[in-house]
Amino acid sequence: MATVGCAGILVADNFCGPMAALPNPGEAHDNRLCSVLLGELQPRTTLLADRGYDADWIRELASQKGAWANIPPKRNRREPICFSPHLYRARNLVERFFNKIKQCRRIATRYDKLAANYLAFIKLASIRLWLRAYESTP
Repeated sequence: MATVGCAGILVADNFCGPMAALPNPGEAHDNRLCSVLLGELQPRTTLLADRGYDADWIRELASQKGAWANIPPKRNRREPICFSPHLYRARNLVERFFNKIKQCRRIATRYDKLAANYLAFIKLASIRLWLRAYESTP
């Protein structure tokens, strides 16, 4: 399962661990970076994204990679699409991950001027979360 969202775009696996991340310029929409990050999308995966990513070219890119895009349709979409609200509930786990990494003040406020520094702190926060989850398991 891959999901997109957050400040910039982040691809997470079904364990809510980040697989790839790219920050975007503040005034640009996140879906401009989809083609870069979803280039590594594996076959037979499900792409979960919010309504802002409902674009035919994103769905086509996912189907070319052998994945299925489960994105809720925008209200102004003319032709109906296949969407499963049941599968979309799994996106809640990734939203929790975004909320947890935004507990780090430096990530939430984006103080870093360089994208490399910002991504490094996202990775550090992710490692911290992973270590907490690993220590709490018996």
